[in-house]
Amino acid sequence: WFAYLAKAVIVFPGGYGTLDELFELLTLVQTHKMRKPMPIVLFGTEYWREVIDFDALARHGTIDPGDIELVHRTDSVDDAYGWIVAQLAEKALAQPGATL
Repeated sequence: WFAYLAKAVIVFPGGYGTLDELFELLTLVQTHKMRKPMPIVLFGTEYWREVIDFDALARHGTIDPGDIELVHRTDSVDDAYGWIVAQLAEKALAQPGATL
């Protein structure tokens, strides 16, 4: 499974297969079944804003408002890179014996 070897995941616009893999990953992270930090970037803000309304999910109580922070939406390669590096430095490297 791709997530077990990954340090981070960048998801680009796609169809049902992409959404299936994204939601599977979000479920593993949200339920703490995946114990390692996993930065998730959704690349293409307009696409993702139209396809998944995370704010509506939180308003309707189907996800915790804090779960919105499990992903970072951007249109910039530099922003995605900077956010991933910051997340890994903050979370992954904070664990005893951690390496990248």
